[in-house]
Amino acid sequence: MFSVPSGMELGIIVLVILLMFGGKKIPELAKGLGNGIKNFKQALKEDEETLSPVAKETTTDNKNSNV
Repeated sequence: MFSVPSGMELGIIVLVILLMFGGKKIPELAKGLGNGIKNFKQALKEDEETLSPVAKETTTDNKNSNV
C-alpha cells in the first residue's frame, strides 16, 4: 500500500520543510530530535537495568518453588 519515496518525492519533502521552518531552524530541530532519541534510549536502558534484578528474582523464585 505504501512505498518508499523516490528521489524526486524526497526532494519535494525537503523543500517543503525548508520553506516551513527556514534554514536557521533546521539544525535546531535536528539537534532537538537527536536529544529526544538519546533520552528515549537512555530511559529504555534504565528501565531494563531496573527490571533485570526483578526478573532474575522471579525466575529464581519460580525454580525454587517447583522443587
